[in-house]
Amino acid sequence: MKPLVFAATIVALFWGFGAVSAHAENAAAKTWSFDAVALDKPPAGFSFGRTGQGRPGRWVVRTAKDAPSGSAVLAQVDTDATDYRFPVAVADGPTLKDLRLSVKCKPVAGKVDQACGLVFRYRDENNYYVTRANALEDNVNLYFVKDGHRKQFAGWKGKVAGQVWHTLSVDAKGDHFTVSWDGTKVIEGVDATFSEPGKVGVWTKADSVTEFDDLSVAPLAEP
Repeated sequence: MKPLVFAATIVALFWGFGAVSAHAENAAAKTWSFDAVALDKPPAGFSFGRTGQGRPGRWVVRTAKDAPSGSAVLAQVDTDATDYRFPVAVADGPTLKDLRLSVKCKPVAGKVDQACGLVFRYRDENNYYVTRANALEDNVNLYFVKDGHRKQFAGWKGKVAGQVWHTLSVDAKGDHFTVSWDGTKVIEGVDATFSEPGKVGVWTKADSVTEFDDLSVAPLAEP
């Protein structure tokens, strides 16, 4: 093999290895935009549950003229007003411990609550972390749900407008959690209830009709 050809081959192999490595590092990163999903049906690749009492919730993909991206969103549309009722829609994968999780959400309606939430380190419908915003209470809170019982361990009071799109996000590293609302950090909390990897998803409360778009997750390096 001639020297120039050999050098080019080595460079190509080096760059090819780098591309594979980068892909491997980001293999667990994923975004769900819900645009390539059949309308009026639950999205494939998700499981559904309900913490508490009342009906299990109804999750469907529907069109929204003001969707942040594309034209489709995921919506929870069952209006059962049972107060201690938390419908969840959870992605089948990836399963992560340390992560950056975000979603765009719009509280559409609800007389008891107008909530949009993110769940992470989800084991089952009775065991997980959740951060949620509520447009009727004007707050963002951080909870763990253990054996079906919800307990708040951090929170923030501030404007949460209904009928408009917001961005809710959380970074989880070890026992430390940072929650941001519309790009501003509003909560820092510490808790060690769940230390193992789990699934991620979205969450509502009581009679909340809530739309979600661009659910996104990426792994963070170990602390």
